[in-house]
Amino acid sequence: MYKVGVDLGGTNISVGVADENWNIVGRGIRPTRAPRAADELFDDLALAVFEAVTDAGLTMADIESVGIGTPGSVDKDKGSIEFANNLGFHHVPARAMLVDRLRCPVYLDNDANCAALGEALAGCGKGVDSFVAITLGTGVGSGIVIGGRIVNGVNDAAGECGHMVIAMDGAPCNCGRRGCWEAYASATALIAQTKAAMLLHPESKCWELAGGDIEAVNGKTSFDAWRAGDPVGTKLVEDYLHYLAVGLGNLINALQPDKICVGGGIGHERENLLAPLRELVKAERYTRYAEKQTELVSAVLGNDAGIVGAAALVN
Repeated sequence: MYKVGVDLGGTNISVGVADENWNIVGRGIRPTRAPRAADELFDDLALAVFEAVTDAGLTMADIESVGIGTPGSVDKDKGSIEFANNLGFHHVPARAMLVDRLRCPVYLDNDANCAALGEALAGCGKGVDSFVAITLGTGVGSGIVIGGRIVNGVNDAAGECGHMVIAMDGAPCNCGRRGCWEAYASATALIAQTKAAMLLHPESKCWELAGGDIEAVNGKTSFDAWRAGDPVGTKLVEDYLHYLAVGLGNLINALQPDKICVGGGIGHERENLLAPLRELVKAERYTRYAEKQTELVSAVLGNDAGIVGAAALVN
């Protein structure tokens, strides 16, 4: 039997049909167009599932289950999306609504958890017992997998590592706290840091790389300026790496996982990011003298991680 995984993103509903080896053999996609009514969105989600199943040369009779990776918090027992601000959802009975449309078992979890599970099963975390996946994008997404299972906690909301505080009374975070890791280490934060530095330094190479338009700044701008030898870009990257290292050190000290993988938009820097990070993390971890250490690696599945992890929720 095949399993379907759905990555319910803010921009697109991306669907994949996975075989027993977690290879994606069929795909479907629809625009999310959020926020809008759950009925309308789930109609399109069902159409994307049917599209992926057809693309795989299958029918719904061949599908064991459909797993959904959604932003926000999930009540897995009720099968509901408790709160997803970018979807405009609050206490939405997603499982019941989707079973009605798909006529097969439906499973739900947070999208970052699904991405972590996907990497653990079929990506850079394959074969290890304890694994943490970090995604550096709009926020700092994260998921913890131990013994092949997502760590959900008492209310299915565990693993929100982006909202651990690394600077007491620091920069405001959209979660309502101050000083969260996400407020310093997300791509959004790096873009804001780059813009602020550019306004103070009109001579910076960042202006040229952004085409003279500060609104064209993205997560690569500071790294490109650093590679070009720009002092402003170099300081931005050094500070950003320090913020990342503090959070990663906290995770290692708390969990001592076999591996932590880094993905997302900033994660595309791969060894440009990870090589200096490994050196910085050495000073942050309590177990600096231990023979065994957490391995810091790049994510390998990209956007497919969430699809594979969602497909595996039935397990």
